Formats: sequence, structure tokens, C-alpha cells
Amino acid sequence: MHPETNLALHHLRAADLRTEADAYRLAISARVPRALRARLGWTLVEVGLRLASPSPSASRAAIALP
Repeated sequence: MHPETNLALHHLRAADLRTEADAYRLAISARVPRALRARLGWTLVEVGLRLASPSPSASRAAIALP
């Protein structure tokens, strides 16, 4: 392949990558922040896990009963 052809292809690909990067930056800036939603979700998961697992005092009480 001729160097000029390779260079022309390189310039085209670089321009495509710049266009994709600009589109990505615009999409990221338009996106709604989800930090509150993520924190709420993980809090609900933690509460669910606490409710699903037996408490340490309940397991001791079960052992103390005959």
C-alpha cells in the first residue's frame, strides 16, 4: 500500500474517532445523573439482606432453649 493511501485512511479513521468521541461526550452530558437512584438501590439491598439473615441474638436464644 502506498504511504499516501495509508495516510489518507489514517486521517479518515481519526476523523471518525473524533466524531464518535464528540457524540459520546454529548450523550454523557445529556444523561440524567443516577447517583441517588444507585444509593437508594444499594440501601434497599442492604436492608433486604439484614431482614433475610437471622440476627445473632435470635440464634443464641434458640440455642438456650431446651
